[in-house]
Amino acid sequence: MKKVILAVVVLAIALFIVLPNLSWTQEDLYKAKCAGCHGADGKGSAAGKKMGAQEFSSPAVQKMPDAAIVDYIENGGPQKKASHAFASKGVSAADAAKLAIYIKALK
Repeated sequence: MKKVILAVVVLAIALFIVLPNLSWTQEDLYKAKCAGCHGADGKGSAAGKKMGAQEFSSPAVQKMPDAAIVDYIENGGPQKKASHAFASKGVSAADAAKLAIYIKALK
């Protein structure tokens, strides 16, 4: 019985430590998945600009529906850019929607 109680306590502690880290904020997601190319401010990093990364403050991006931005994030948009296909890289639909809202806020 002591082993069962110990196992439950260890599992509870592990979940207490791990679960908060599974919930990403919009900013954390952006920093982890987008900022490398699009820059911390959405204006493009040096490397990103060389590769043609969009500036998120541009009128073209700001006019895009959220669903289109989500498609770019999840599937690479109409061009199916592999560099953006984050649905296959562990980004959930909910996280892609969070990112779309964050990107629109980078005016």
